[in-house]
Order: sequence, then C-alpha cells, then structure tokens
Amino acid sequence: MIHSDQGTQFTSWAFTHRAKASGLVPSMGSIGDCYDNAMIESFWSRVQVELLDRQRWVTRVELANAMFEYLEIFHNRHRRHSALQMLTPIEFEQRQVRIVA
Repeated sequence: MIHSDQGTQFTSWAFTHRAKASGLVPSMGSIGDCYDNAMIESFWSRVQVELLDRQRWVTRVELANAMFEYLEIFHNRHRRHSALQMLTPIEFEQRQVRIVA
C-alpha cells in the first residue's frame, strides 16, 4: 500500500497506474484531516533534519544506500524515541516480545 495526501501528483492517472503496475495499492487520506498523516509527517521531518539536510548525493544509488543506512542502522538500532520510553525500536520490540512470552 502507498498512502498519500490529496496532492494533485497523487491523484493523477499516471501515479495511480504506476503504483498499480508496481504491485502497490494506492490509498489517500481524507480531506481536511490534520491527523491523517501526522505520524509519517513527523517521521519525514526527522529524516530531513537528521539525514537529507546534512549532505548531497551524486547518484540515486548513493542516496538509496544512505536512506537504507539511516533507517536500518541508525533509526531502528540506535536512535532513541521518546514515544518508546527512550528505547530504540529494536529494544522496544524485544522488550514487548519478552513481556508477551
């Protein structure tokens, strides 16, 4: 699923066709709902500040590698999140698994 806002680029036939051709299901948020994308907007603002504003990449491959490192190495394994009692997502998940088990 690819969820987006009501922006014209996301409502176009070309976007919808490309998404479906890639095996994705296009989904749109409701109009005028400020809470609809709040979590992902917050996430992308952190990516912007912590990664994208700090460097420029020459190729898309370099950017893709930087995004992978940011998400898989830094964001999930090292970055502490206030919403997770200052644990990393990996630590939080491991703690939840222990509680359930």
